[in-house]
Amino acid sequence: MFFHRQELQHKATPDKPDAIYARKLQEVLGGQYGEITVALQYQFQAWNMHIPGKYRDLVFGIGAEEMGHVEMLAVMIAQLLEKSPLGITEDAVQSDPTVAAVIGGTDIQHGIVAGAGARPVDSMGNPWSGSYITGSGNLLADFQANANAEMQGRVQVARLHHMTDDHGVRDLLSFLLARDTMHQNQWLAAAAELQAEGVEALPVPSNFPIDKEERDVSYQYINFSDGAQAAEGSWASGPTPDGKGEFTYLPEPEAGVPMPPPTHPDSRFYGTTELPNTVEKLAGRAQDALNME
Repeated sequence: MFFHRQELQHKATPDKPDAIYARKLQEVLGGQYGEITVALQYQFQAWNMHIPGKYRDLVFGIGAEEMGHVEMLAVMIAQLLEKSPLGITEDAVQSDPTVAAVIGGTDIQHGIVAGAGARPVDSMGNPWSGSYITGSGNLLADFQANANAEMQGRVQVARLHHMTDDHGVRDLLSFLLARDTMHQNQWLAAAAELQAEGVEALPVPSNFPIDKEERDVSYQYINFSDGAQAAEGSWASGPTPDGKGEFTYLPEPEAGVPMPPPTHPDSRFYGTTELPNTVEKLAGRAQDALNME
């Protein structure tokens, strides 16, 4: 059950309208790492979770909070657009490419499509996509992905903080930065707790039979670059984070193996092959006649 309470978690009121900044703010609303993504990512992870208890409750709770962040940003964007012009400008302005470029900093669809309101898009107007969501059903993999989403989102909010001097906008961004700080630490803590309790372990998935992988190269750093300093990292020597091996360093890849011969698909895919065109055409007809689907 969902119940909407008509109040915000934090104040979201700008000092003044700013249609250009409203477009920038769309990135942390409808971009790949925006609030719509994390809100639905956490909800789908919870809906699909296989175990009840504290981890499911955690994910449900943060997903609900993130829906509130979606609302705060949408309300802020609408206010930034509240007094934006309809777009009627003098011919002299429209014919000046420099001025036109400045005016072009606004999202035209904010007005035409949304009537001076927020949209489920990023700062370039690309529609939000469900493909942004990560929900594998493996909690360790998902919690690490969640931490990354919060990190990427916080980077973007921090950059946006420098792109405005509006105290009201900065106040909201300051709050979102703080919650991103909490959520980064929370997901990393949850991932560590999963491992400490033996619920999950590295490498993910930990319950796949490890003897089915080619263990000779499981912890081998293979240098595929002409830069040599990667050998100085902890990933090139010493114990591995999963506690199951030791890193080794290979300065360059070993000799490869020959490429397999080119594939030859069904003639009715009409790909260009080494066979003469007439032969391909006859083969296609023969396959059709034999009902070879």
